[in-house]
This record gives sequence, structure tokens and C-alpha cells, in this order.
Amino acid sequence: MAKAVWNGKVIAESDTYETVEGNVYFPETAVKREYLRPSSTTSTCPWKGLARYYSLLVDGQENQDAAWYYPDPKPAARSIKNHVAFWRGVEIEK
Repeated sequence: MAKAVWNGKVIAESDTYETVEGNVYFPETAVKREYLRPSSTTSTCPWKGLARYYSLLVDGQENQDAAWYYPDPKPAARSIKNHVAFWRGVEIEK
């Protein structure tokens, strides 16, 4: 079981997840979408592809670009398609 916790709330929780480069990627279905806000931020990884971001909004506090995902990952990263990862103070418990 892995959990992503920020500002005292469980943002994601799942028995199944992918770990890539030390980051835990949760299935989209395990993420509590009510805490996510779309962001216009993007970044590019040479082997994973284009990443898009979400900000978190919990109890009126925002954590800008604290979650990311690869909507169309390159073949080498296909295991993280439909998965979301977290950083910027989001605690990952395993």
C-alpha cells in the first residue's frame, strides 16, 4: 500500500503503483481528483516524454505543480501511462 499525503489529507492511495527513478506513480483511479487543479506547466524528459502538471488545493492551501503525469509517455515509459506522481512536500508512505 502506498499513500500520498499533503496538508493532512490523503491525496492518493493504492496497493498497486509504479516506481520510476525513485518516484511513486499512482494509478489515476487511486488519486482523489477533488484535490487536483490543472496547471499550464509542462516539462520534457528525454526518455519519458512530455509531462503535464496539477496543483493541489487542500483546505484553501495551494501547492503549485505538486503532481505530474505523462499523458502520452514514450514506449520506454509506457508503465506510467494513466499514473500520477507527487513532489514538493507531498509525503509518500509505503
